[in-house]
Amino acid sequence: MKHSEEFRMTYSGLVSQKNGKKIVRVIFERGKDYAEGIVPSGKIEKSSGFTSEELEQLSKYLRNQADDILSKAKEVNPLRNWIRNN
Repeated sequence: MKHSEEFRMTYSGLVSQKNGKKIVRVIFERGKDYAEGIVPSGKIEKSSGFTSEELEQLSKYLRNQADDILSKAKEVNPLRNWIRNN
């Protein structure tokens, strides 16, 4: 990956799917480049600017860090965060 640009990862709280499973949506950003993935599957759904090799690395990262990301996403409370910032 390009090391000269700032790289940022953000994630949602837990999202319930129709089948009852819980997922977390993750976005990687590097300048104008972005990739949107899902935990725990590690699937990258959308991207722009990343090479296929970089996307594979991001997917592998999501799969390897799934437990940690899911654990942190449980602590996300969008309403509380919105109220705190207003």
